[in-house]
Amino acid sequence: MLTLIIFVIIAALIFTFINGFHDTANSIATVIATKVLSPRQAVLLAAVTNLVGGFFGLAVAKTVYGGILKAEVATSQVLLCALFAAIIWNLLTWWFGMPSSSSHALIGGLCGAGFAAAHNDFHALIWSVPSSEHWWKSQGILWKVILPMISSPLCGLVLGFLVMALLYFLLRNWRPVTVNKTFGVLQLFSSGYMGFAHGTNDATKTMGVIALALFTGTTGGAFDNLPDWLHFLRAPQLASGEQLHIAKWIVVVCSLTMCAGTAVGGWRIIKTLGHKMVKLHPVHGFAAETTSATILSVATHFGMPVSTTHAITTSIMGVGAAKSFNALKLVVIERILWAWILTLPISGAIAYAFVEIAQSLGWM
Repeated sequence: MLTLIIFVIIAALIFTFINGFHDTANSIATVIATKVLSPRQAVLLAAVTNLVGGFFGLAVAKTVYGGILKAEVATSQVLLCALFAAIIWNLLTWWFGMPSSSSHALIGGLCGAGFAAAHNDFHALIWSVPSSEHWWKSQGILWKVILPMISSPLCGLVLGFLVMALLYFLLRNWRPVTVNKTFGVLQLFSSGYMGFAHGTNDATKTMGVIALALFTGTTGGAFDNLPDWLHFLRAPQLASGEQLHIAKWIVVVCSLTMCAGTAVGGWRIIKTLGHKMVKLHPVHGFAAETTSATILSVATHFGMPVSTTHAITTSIMGVGAAKSFNALKLVVIERILWAWILTLPISGAIAYAFVEIAQSLGWM
């Protein structure tokens, strides 16, 4: 069992690394497209801001830890199958340059693997746990996954359009040269803001997976005979009502891994977001990045593992529509939308198949 848990940790870090270069485009595609920064400068900015963001806020990690799968289903084998499915889908969409959601790939993998492990029992998934205080504090897939999955792209589209329309109104008497120069500087801050927001939401997801693996390992007795130097793997026992604590070493390792993946750069997806959907200038990049980063920050505050890809892509669409609806390249957008629609079911189906194969071979 200990070996399996080690494999889960390694797979989680591989997913985090791939997530880094797969989603690098989220924070830097626009700043490269507008030529405010060179590709190398933009990747460095994204890597640093992603690293810093990973240390702020663990609400998303807590959702992944206890808001998707029931503890008795979330074995190391299930987590491993879920991670493998998410990794495969991320690599496929990266290869074809499609900005799909790493968040939804991981969630789809967890749902598919948990459903199969529970012998097709949907009760293995935590659908809804209403809060006695406020609806936005409620837990479960319905509140933390499905509603944000629908609302965050819509918010990106509408807010991107409104922010760009407002900027057009405010800047209507400015000279184009002045607009480009001013927003070329401002886009440095909006791109950094986007990178930070990406780190707070995406790096923390796998922190929750690792914490969940360590919790099941601890309660299952896998760490009973550990040598003293490996005691950091033990998950602390929580008293009734006590909040989850993510160990500092998990935060550090996941943040550094995300940073390393980001430094590699996902050039295929950067080309799709930065050049193929709509022609961008610095003011457009500023509007799209500020909009999407704000959506991510709000979602992270409430522990919602939303898609950074969906937020920035729809923000770019909204900004492009405000510029001119004809400026949008609908053929490219259609391909992107299909990748979004297919992410959850395909990653879930892959994870489901992995669990079925593992069960047939007697590994589970």
